[in-house]
Amino acid sequence: MKHSKGMSALVTCAALAWAFTARADGGVRLPPFERTALANGAEVVIIEKRDTPLVAMTVIVRGGALGDPQGKDGTASLLADLIQKGAGKRDAAQFAEAIESVGGTLSAAAGTEYLQLSASFLARDLGLMVELVADALQRPALKPEEFAKARTLAIQSITAAKDSDPRALISSYGDAWLFRGHPYGRPVGGSESSLAAVSLDDIKRYYADQAGGDRLIIAVVGDVDAATIRHQLDQAFGSWRKAGKSMPAVPAPTRLAGRQVLLVDKPDATQTYFWLGAVGASRTDPARTQQSVVNTAFGGRFTSMLNTELRINSGLTYGAGATFDRGLQPGAFSISSYTQTASTTQAVDLALATLERLRRDGLDAETLASSRNYMLGQFPPTLETNGQLASRLADLMFYGLGRDDVDEYAARVASVDPAAVRSVINQSFPAPADLAIVLIGNAASIRDEVKKYGPVTEMKITDPQFAPPDR
Repeated sequence: MKHSKGMSALVTCAALAWAFTARADGGVRLPPFERTALANGAEVVIIEKRDTPLVAMTVIVRGGALGDPQGKDGTASLLADLIQKGAGKRDAAQFAEAIESVGGTLSAAAGTEYLQLSASFLARDLGLMVELVADALQRPALKPEEFAKARTLAIQSITAAKDSDPRALISSYGDAWLFRGHPYGRPVGGSESSLAAVSLDDIKRYYADQAGGDRLIIAVVGDVDAATIRHQLDQAFGSWRKAGKSMPAVPAPTRLAGRQVLLVDKPDATQTYFWLGAVGASRTDPARTQQSVVNTAFGGRFTSMLNTELRINSGLTYGAGATFDRGLQPGAFSISSYTQTASTTQAVDLALATLERLRRDGLDAETLASSRNYMLGQFPPTLETNGQLASRLADLMFYGLGRDDVDEYAARVASVDPAAVRSVINQSFPAPADLAIVLIGNAASIRDEVKKYGPVTEMKITDPQFAPPDR
């Protein structure tokens, strides 16, 4: 739909409601909302929800870590840290005090494809919230001393995780191994080596190139008057310049054929952390609901097939699961867990056998019904608060999805039948023979055993990146 310039571009989707409404089938509907486009291309969506005197705002700036300079992964992540450390006329302490003095919250983080800023304030402080968000995005201080602290802390956090519990890093190693050569393989938070290469000038250059009004999505939910907040947003963001460069492209990743194993040597490890991955599905995949129903049963809840086999029945681990990491393009489908060093191959073999059983046998009627019911029960609480609604609206707008992604969720889940299960397993769940495998553990103890999984490449946990240097 085309929008005319400025606030005259308002599109009224329906009369405003106070909260999402329950449906007879157990599902929920988004409240009717209003959309508009500012003169600079920023998209705005508003829900008046007056049940509590609170307002939440989610702002997305398209681009994210995709815009990081080559070899300087973590640039966008550092910028997200810095925009909270002073902006406009306020230094870091004054900015934090302005938020805390009224009981508000404001946070920012980088993702692979966008920066996201989230704020929640009392309705009476709406003007302050808009001011602080506008300052953070358009007038960040980017002070050298704050940059130095943020970069040091980011590097130290990675080093500490490697020294103690690398579970928080296993997906960074997995993505770097599976998607090597593709943007999805670059760590959003950076690596020790890439962060060390980032300068404050790099941050400023990234900001000039990748941040601007044409990249904005703004979602506001809460005790607001739509006309008032539209005017405030137009005043605050409508004249923000466009980003200096075009959006980074995201090519479709190449699917892996065969197995490739990365062994990350952590000599003092008493456990092996493992990640089995393949290219999965995008956020807009037409089969996303069927994939989620199957994966809930396979690896998405405590009673899943994976957790039952690796934790409950065998006692090999305290937990195992599987996830789809969805983006504009298919991200990783991954299985992850950890086990004692001596039981490494037993646990990995069991994970592979469980995946093979899913592909061979599918889901029986009882498991399918249980998975559907679980998802139907878990979904409504994800849309209860103003912040959850604002985040979901921003997500829908970013990925170009309609309100039916929420409104018809229950119907889609309920419609997943055995035929759909069989089809989506064949299409979306990888064969055990076609996986990228990452193992973090004592290489001397497991090196010979893990060769059976495929060609093994080794690196050290102390290496300052998440993939071998020659990759």
